[in-house]
Amino acid sequence: MLKKILLCAIVCLTVLAVPPAEAATRLLKPEPVTLTYYGQSAFLLTCGETKLLLDPYLNSSPWKAARAEEIDCQYILVSHGHQDHLGDTVAIAKRTEAKVVTFSALEQKKKEQGCDVAPMDIGGKRAFDFGYVKVTPAVHGSGVPGGAAVGFIVNFYGKTIYFAGDTALFGDMAFVAKAKVDYALLPIGGNYTMDADDAADAVELIKPKAVIPMHYNTNPLIQASPEAFKKLVEKRYGIPVSVMQPGGVMVL
Repeated sequence: MLKKILLCAIVCLTVLAVPPAEAATRLLKPEPVTLTYYGQSAFLLTCGETKLLLDPYLNSSPWKAARAEEIDCQYILVSHGHQDHLGDTVAIAKRTEAKVVTFSALEQKKKEQGCDVAPMDIGGKRAFDFGYVKVTPAVHGSGVPGGAAVGFIVNFYGKTIYFAGDTALFGDMAFVAKAKVDYALLPIGGNYTMDADDAADAVELIKPKAVIPMHYNTNPLIQASPEAFKKLVEKRYGIPVSVMQPGGVMVL
């Protein structure tokens, strides 16, 4: 009997010594975070049943990697009002009841169209059940009077992703490095955004663990070689670059 009491005491002390979060991690194997690329700047972050969609340009995209009608999600992040980024936001949001996270100048119009909107602005940070979203500047037209193009730092179940949106290279990207970015999603197409050379300079400022190029080869004005960008960044900084094909999925 004494041995049983001592054994129970040891077990209880061991359990109490483990912080609740660590105990939960030990008991429950976390589900992987995956990233799906649909071409241009459209991505889907997934962890279990939670899905977050970025700039859903789908049905009119020349890549034809997915149809808006096929997408289910709880959140949609929209960086600005140009059609190749706003895309199919309204149709998807109304069908799925997803919350649309975007800059405040777009709020009223999207609400009038039947969307559930979480308005934010540059510098703002908001907690969600998956982690948080912080809105960053982007140097680009907004597509909406009085609005501003933006990027996002998204902490999604422990993975930190910097989605630059449509932007030029700018010095304040250095502040994004404070977020300790796991994956930087950067435009490389030029003409409307950074080209590959400027995007490589952005990598030096952001200091991510890995890079994924986006916003290229959807029209003649934004032709770029993601393979050349990969070679440049990996040679210069030793930071891995993943070139995703439209429709491709990777585990983060």
